[in-house]
Amino acid sequence: MGAAALNAGAICAVSGIETLSCSAAASSSMAPVSKASFFVGNGGGRKLVALRGVEALGSIARRSIKVVGAIDRNSTTTSTTAPAEVPTSTSTSEEAEVLIEKRYSAFPAALGIDQIMDILPHRFPFLLVDRVIEYNPGESAVAIKNVTINDNFFPGHFPQRPIMPGVLMVEAMAQVGGIVMLQPDVGGSKESFFFAGVDKVRFRKPVIAGDTLLMKMKLTKLNKRFGIAKMEGQAYVGGELVCEGEFMMALGKAE
Repeated sequence: MGAAALNAGAICAVSGIETLSCSAAASSSMAPVSKASFFVGNGGGRKLVALRGVEALGSIARRSIKVVGAIDRNSTTTSTTAPAEVPTSTSTSEEAEVLIEKRYSAFPAALGIDQIMDILPHRFPFLLVDRVIEYNPGESAVAIKNVTINDNFFPGHFPQRPIMPGVLMVEAMAQVGGIVMLQPDVGGSKESFFFAGVDKVRFRKPVIAGDTLLMKMKLTKLNKRFGIAKMEGQAYVGGELVCEGEFMMALGKAE
């Protein structure tokens, strides 16, 4: 017979290998094996007697060959090959790929666009809040603005690079503040509610067409006597801060 490789890692090649028997392991010097075979043949001018075994270790099998007899001019030596680890099986229960339409969940709607329009006096093209996703009247709100190429400011800002103007980000955040404050128990009225001031505004990153602007506004101070509310706000795109600042609102009362 021709030369044959005795394990998956091509540990050694022995010519003239002949299978004598297939039985349980017969040598206690080897690690416990689940299957074993004896082989006899000639290799390198010597007559070899070898034991090939497959040791089961969980999902990994260790294939090994132990030369138990090597006759060369009336001398016998014993040598052992290094074991090689090879996987005996692969997982058949791989996770199924999640469909693209199920990978991203939609934003919840604490307030829809109709409810927003009932609170705010703004209308097209200056209503810059599409949905409120968290709402604590008189305390805080989280809302989104879907920035699309169809927004009327993109043809001029800028024709070759559509970037949402920073002043409109501030205005959108102020509108979220209006949703927080225009509540009967707070005392605000949309007929006389005004954006009174802004401080410490910073723009961290451009907002472009295709982004979803997520805005958080929180009431920090309210003076009902003078009709002044102070708020802090942050705007994010994909978890990255793009704008932040402090806002002041002037609250009026319906006549």
